[in-house]
Amino acid sequence: MTEEVFHSNAYCRECEAVVTASTPGTIQLDRTVFYPMGGGQPGDTGTLIFADDIEIEVLDTRKGDGEGEILHIVDEQSSMPEVGSAVTARINWERRYRHMRVHTCLHLLCATVPFGVTGGQIGDGKGRLDFDIADAALDKEAITVELNRLISEDHEVGSRWITDAELEAQPELVRTMSVAPPSDQGSVRLLEIGTIDLQPCGGTHVSRTGEIGGVVVRKIENKGKHNRRVNIALVE
Repeated sequence: MTEEVFHSNAYCRECEAVVTASTPGTIQLDRTVFYPMGGGQPGDTGTLIFADDIEIEVLDTRKGDGEGEILHIVDEQSSMPEVGSAVTARINWERRYRHMRVHTCLHLLCATVPFGVTGGQIGDGKGRLDFDIADAALDKEAITVELNRLISEDHEVGSRWITDAELEAQPELVRTMSVAPPSDQGSVRLLEIGTIDLQPCGGTHVSRTGEIGGVVVRKIENKGKHNRRVNIALVE
């Protein structure tokens, strides 16, 4: 299993590691700062730096088929390192940080719009959530104002773990209707924003809401009889 440095410290931009597997197009490490695609958050990009300053670009990061496997996706034409090689793993920090800001803001959006979530996606500086809404109307300007109010209050953002049994006893914590958090690993990671939001999440986030900066609801789309898609973007 790969040690997930991004979970213990989302702000860590690089780490020293050792290659544990190497095949054309993929490299595995014993530990990594690269977040693998999941939960609507894209996989990290960046570079792996080997001896003699040889750099290999990481095009994407994905989860492998084995338990705890994280695959660093590289060009298949790259000169692949040998197993046991030492490496510095360095993410594209600016892109990752935008993902962290957007992801945290989507949790605020989830708290602002009190309906079940049917889908979501995080992009570079933007994101969206789909809500299961019947007859209720959503006000784009009102949601924008509320999000920026919560951001400006600079609430603390943290995480903690609970057991599968504890989650099963608190089904109200799960807001996503289409995808349930993994329940066969013994414990589940919760993302907590002050008293505003608490729900399972394995992504990376900022430590305080004030880091998100200004946001705007760009548009609200009708995606079916019940589904409404709320699109947000960072105001840079």
